[in-house]
Amino acid sequence: MNGPDPAAPKDATAPDGATPDEHPAKESSAEETEEHDQPQNAWSARRDLVDHSPRTMKVGSHAEFGGGYVEGDQHGVSGGQVTGDVVMGTKTVHHWTFPGLSTAASASGEIPPSTLTRLAATFVTTADAFGDLVERLRRERVLVLSGARFSGRRTAALMLLHRLGAAPVIALDRATTPGSLADAFTARDDTPDGAADRPGAARGYVLCDLETRRGSALRETQLLGAADRLAERNAYAVITVGPTAVLEDDVLPVEWRPPADADVLAAHLRVRAGQDAVPRLLELPAVKEFLDRGHQLREVAAFAQLLGRFAAGEATEQEVASFSLVSLENQVREWFEEDENTVHLRDKAFLIALAAFDDGPYALTAELGDRLYDFLQQTQDRSRAPDIPIFGTHIGKRLQLARARLSEGEEHTEWGPITQTKAAFHDERAALVLLREVWTGHPSARPALISWLRRLADDGRPLVRTRAASTVAVLARTDLPSAMALVIEPWARSNRFRHRLVAVNALTLAHHIGTPNVPRILDTWSSAEDPRLRWVAVRAYALIGPERPAQALAALRAAARELYRNVGDPDDFDVETAGELAEAVELLLLSPASSEVLDDLRAHLDDDRAVHDLALGGFVSACRRTQDDERHGVPLVLDRYARAATDEHRDADGIAHLWREALGDPQHTTGALAAMREWVLVADRSTAVEWALAALLPRLVTTPTEYQRLSHLLRTMPGEDGNPPPEVAARLLGALPPR
Repeated sequence: MNGPDPAAPKDATAPDGATPDEHPAKESSAEETEEHDQPQNAWSARRDLVDHSPRTMKVGSHAEFGGGYVEGDQHGVSGGQVTGDVVMGTKTVHHWTFPGLSTAASASGEIPPSTLTRLAATFVTTADAFGDLVERLRRERVLVLSGARFSGRRTAALMLLHRLGAAPVIALDRATTPGSLADAFTARDDTPDGAADRPGAARGYVLCDLETRRGSALRETQLLGAADRLAERNAYAVITVGPTAVLEDDVLPVEWRPPADADVLAAHLRVRAGQDAVPRLLELPAVKEFLDRGHQLREVAAFAQLLGRFAAGEATEQEVASFSLVSLENQVREWFEEDENTVHLRDKAFLIALAAFDDGPYALTAELGDRLYDFLQQTQDRSRAPDIPIFGTHIGKRLQLARARLSEGEEHTEWGPITQTKAAFHDERAALVLLREVWTGHPSARPALISWLRRLADDGRPLVRTRAASTVAVLARTDLPSAMALVIEPWARSNRFRHRLVAVNALTLAHHIGTPNVPRILDTWSSAEDPRLRWVAVRAYALIGPERPAQALAALRAAARELYRNVGDPDDFDVETAGELAEAVELLLLSPASSEVLDDLRAHLDDDRAVHDLALGGFVSACRRTQDDERHGVPLVLDRYARAATDEHRDADGIAHLWREALGDPQHTTGALAAMREWVLVADRSTAVEWALAALLPRLVTTPTEYQRLSHLLRTMPGEDGNPPPEVAARLLGALPPR
């Protein structure tokens, strides 16, 4: 590993993995944190990881034999399009211009007629709706057009004036205020020579992004005064405002809804490549993908320019394919390179939080974004307390800036799924690109980001801790040495289970998105002197093991042997570590690599006592897991046995063999009988489970002792809650072979 990063906080290697409290009044005491820091079993921890990992790195279902982890979805969204070098590697540096869709100029001046003609050739709108706006402008003389940034609102304003025949069109200075609006139309004689002499000649004015604020709202009286001045000069004006403009209640703006990206692209292509080329270009896979990403209209226009060059043989297919990602990278770079007047530090903190909690609850994202803003402000200016408004935050403005959306969706909790309002980027790649940009492009933000991540790792909510891990996984994919030294290793060496579990999840997800050398890290930690590192390695083996079951099981066997070798006094045996090793085997057994795991366990079962206990402990634990963790759900191992027996698969023999070994081993008999008792109780409620168990039981009886053990269980077991024995027990007793 490389040495500590110079951007690291001085407490990067604190023994407990915690950051000294920069804001003592806001945090609970260390004793309170320790009180709630309880170890979580591997099964529940994996469930939280599955439930709360971001959409770009979903790790499969809770537990299945086959499918999911290694047979389809382990490489991210859309077969790997989100993760991998295309997003997580070196940044692609291209700069595109966006013709005809730039923001308004900062000074007054005439819009060239050629510009209006060019825009008219590619302008797309609904004919009836736009015609109604033209007529309204004709009647009222002045129109307020409201729309999001880069939604084409300026182009729409110009086209309204153009369609009305108002010429020339004068762009007014953005410094114009609502109070000086009427005077702006008579401030100077901006009529070209001879224009005023033309009978019926009209002129147009456009004022883009009128600046309004509290105490300087746009009022109806100001619009009426402006309309009078415009009527005197036979002129018309269109004013554009953003969705958060401060308007009095009696000012009713027209909401501008941009046309569909596909329609705009087709219109531009007809001009640039000709009508005949449009259908062929629109059918290109890269074009379809681009249109699915929800790009801004300025990017659509630039893409059309590139496609025109491609149709003429002047651009390559690779340039077309990479344009969407390049546009996204440029947008992210804009967010973090612009000054505070354009994107406030608090908004930048929200963007980072949204990248970490993409498609998570909006309220949670906003809450933790403000906490990150606190850390960033402390880094930027410790003498200045962060100014966080309690009320007044406009959700629409935030989401518009982030190019994100709100939706209702289910969120998993320990009490079951609940419906929450979620916020997500339109383009699922944005989270990965944004985190990479912040970590590698703005290293001065690292101390604040690290402190924030450590605070998240201490949070009591599994979703928050999981997203802390997924965020660090992206940082590790971008810069593994720094992420290890500054974040993951301090967590892994922490005395708190909660921190170590976040380290486990970070390494697991980092491996999941293609970070190299994670297995090598685990191999090293599994034999480390520090028991905390060994714990992290064991937990992580259980999660990434399905991709390399032989190597994972070999490492677990080595750890088990080392555990038994160091035992002098039986009272000193490390029961906790032994349990962790067994839980790791349990998860591997319940993974899609179950067949390989069963074969491996059976092959090494008689190697030595340590390996024997490891295999049987993991097997018995796996037998107690049910579908969807329901109390009376189908036992997962029994379900696998039933399917394997039907297909005459070797897994049926492996499961039966391990059952016989577990029932016959004095150290595991009690646990095995308890698991079998649970299966019988489930069978009393499910005919399918009863049939599967009836098929398995005869294969567990090969000696008189085995018969006596199982028959005694079925004859004497009580029902649930002290009820009489279940009727299914007698039927299953009949399924046993003759004594």
